Amino acid sequence: MLGVKEFISLELWRSSAGELLASAVLTFMLDAVIIATTETITEMQGLILSILVGVTFTIVFLAMAPISGACIDPMVTVSAALIGLISITRALVYTVAQCLGGILGALALKSVIAAEYADAFSLCGCTVTVISPAGVEIGLGVGKAFLMEFICSFVVQFMCLWMAYDFRQIGEYGRVKVFTIVGIVVALVVFVSISVTGAKGYSGAAMNPARCFGSAVVRSGHLWDGHWVFWVGPIFASVAFYLYTKIISREHYQVKPYDHDFFNVIDLIYRGRRTSSHSQPY
Repeated sequence: MLGVKEFISLELWRSSAGELLASAVLTFMLDAVIIATTETITEMQGLILSILVGVTFTIVFLAMAPISGACIDPMVTVSAALIGLISITRALVYTVAQCLGGILGALALKSVIAAEYADAFSLCGCTVTVISPAGVEIGLGVGKAFLMEFICSFVVQFMCLWMAYDFRQIGEYGRVKVFTIVGIVVALVVFVSISVTGAKGYSGAAMNPARCFGSAVVRSGHLWDGHWVFWVGPIFASVAFYLYTKIISREHYQVKPYDHDFFNVIDLIYRGRRTSSHSQPY
């Protein structure tokens, strides 16, 4: 059940190497997209950023699906472990690999961008609040940031990850369609999180603790302030999603055409009343 024997499995370590590289690529690309979008686009910045984030997620997930199952993100890894798709051992190894990948991605970004961008954007790290040039703390606040992280993480899992977990739907729709839907949902959630709050200093829902961890390790400083939010929120959401999967039926709902047609129901009720009245003795 715990999968301890997997520690000596070459397949696990090969898959973990893929998770590490995918996490590094995802961290680098997402952070680079954020900087490029912010610097070059002034109109509909949030919308375009969200679309690019969704496209990036889709491509990376599709690339990794045949190799490791495309967990890539500790949130997805925890959720998959709770549901039972992967063992606890594999989940732990994957999470460590993803965090190391986040660090490598942040280091790669730091090595290629100008120092002023690294300072101005804090390597695109995950922030709840920041100190403005005037010395005033601005942001969303830890409580609201945690709630946003939890809600957005749960929404992503509720709206699309069950499709990715369900082999029947993968078979019916195909891997490309399913992961495209995942990317679209991620884009929608990112757009909502950065638009609805309207709080400067808040980086938006990350839904990826490994990316936040990588930037915090490399950049340090204020990125550690409220860092726990970007771990606890997604993990709590994964637990909530797991509880949801225990409530719903594992069998697909099958509709019987016209069985519950309104007029048919009325007719059955009427016939039942007539039958019962005729069967009463005088």
